[in-house]
Amino acid sequence: MTQRPAPAGEIRRRGALSFAAVTVAGLAATAVVATVSPEESGHYPTCPFLAVTGLYCPGCGSLRTVHALAQGDVATAWDRNPLAVLLLPLVLVAWAAWGLRLLGRRAWHPSRVPARWIWALLVVVLAYWVARNVPGWTWLSPS
Repeated sequence: MTQRPAPAGEIRRRGALSFAAVTVAGLAATAVVATVSPEESGHYPTCPFLAVTGLYCPGCGSLRTVHALAQGDVATAWDRNPLAVLLLPLVLVAWAAWGLRLLGRRAWHPSRVPARWIWALLVVVLAYWVARNVPGWTWLSPS
């Protein structure tokens, strides 16, 4: 039994619904993190990697980073997780490009990113992961 491909209109509708769901979820999560401080204990779960190993992962401090950015405090955000501060604009660009493509406009597509850039990003994230756990290098710790 062969299944027919979905019509173009159905694919666009699903894409628009996905985009709307991601947008609403992202805005809601940002609103919660902006209003409920991660600095106060008990509101958010601890990083599982930190809880198990006692080491910081590349994402440790990201909630505090988003909270600080939502408050307009870029310096504190940078102190909590500089990698997140650098990568959040890329996430927003990818989100905006997704929306533009859904509107039928030409926009950047993640599949056009050269493989060497993806490998370079992986190396940067892994190096950051190691560097923030080097004893004495507290300037990369999220606390």
